[in-house]
Amino acid sequence: MVALNLNKDVVTLTAALVDIESESLDEQKIADAVEAQLVKLTHLKVERDGHTIVARTDLGRDQRVAIAGHLDTVPANGNLPSRLEGDLLYGLGSCDMKGGVAIALRLAKQLTDPNRDITFVFYEGEEIAHEFNGLGRIAREKPELLAGDFAILMEPSDAIVEAGCQGTLRFDVIVRGERAHSARAWKGSNAIHSAAPILHRLVGYAPRWVEIDGLTYREGLNAVGISGGVSGNVIPDEARVTVNFRFAPDLDEEEALEHVRGVFDGYELEVTDSAPGAMPGLDVPAAVAFIEAVGGEVKPKFGWTDVAQFTQLGIPAVNFGPGDPLLAHKAEEHVPVDQLVQVEEKLVAWLTA
Repeated sequence: MVALNLNKDVVTLTAALVDIESESLDEQKIADAVEAQLVKLTHLKVERDGHTIVARTDLGRDQRVAIAGHLDTVPANGNLPSRLEGDLLYGLGSCDMKGGVAIALRLAKQLTDPNRDITFVFYEGEEIAHEFNGLGRIAREKPELLAGDFAILMEPSDAIVEAGCQGTLRFDVIVRGERAHSARAWKGSNAIHSAAPILHRLVGYAPRWVEIDGLTYREGLNAVGISGGVSGNVIPDEARVTVNFRFAPDLDEEEALEHVRGVFDGYELEVTDSAPGAMPGLDVPAAVAFIEAVGGEVKPKFGWTDVAQFTQLGIPAVNFGPGDPLLAHKAEEHVPVDQLVQVEEKLVAWLTA
């Protein structure tokens, strides 16, 4: 088993985490390494569920905060192992979000007497379909483990608070045709050709810009895949255009689905994945106090994050972590050293002041 050292500085610990390959559905090695260190800390109660680990203080404080980060990454793209170049640490997951996980592990080690009780959550399956999400499983099956007054997702946010998140809906727009030999195409109906109007609707679609609590969320409706055909000499009788709708948090999942049904009126739709967004919640006292404590600046979150899981449980949550979110999933993914240090220092100060 790989051994982590939580006494190392945050940059070294981030690099060590990056070097443990943990593509979604293959998180056992990193979960084992994280659990092995957490169970040594006598001030924490540790529980494991699959490859998701929850570690809690139980000091009887007036408030409890959850600090959460996912352990999985997207597939590698020639960006392993980690490497430090000047003030930037490169590598798969360095930004999304092993830098944040390293900070959370350092906090778990250091903060034996924090001013709030803390629940640390290190979870699996965030980068793939919602059904595999370890935090979501805990929220459904053991919500008492996540109970608290406030939550912080260590998602990359350029060391600035990002509030709320977009919802996400993925679905197939289905076109039916009729098979025939490709040498006698006129005897059939080509489903792939008939999918062209779907693409035209997407090209002409104008996404909404929605302002909520002074933050502007931009929606997006995009084809992310197309499939069809059974053989090189057969006219295809079915084609599917896979579409992803990123919707502002003023819509719930049902409203989002109703919207795309309108956009693709006349076509058959099959939903493959759906998750709600989260409102910014900037009027919640816990969020206001945290934002003031870490610098006062706040931006909208473009993309879905697990703040939505906490919001569904009635727990206000924000995104706050090192790294530029625009670098997530890119081959040149990296995290600035100064942001790793800065986010750790701000959280230590907030949890010990």
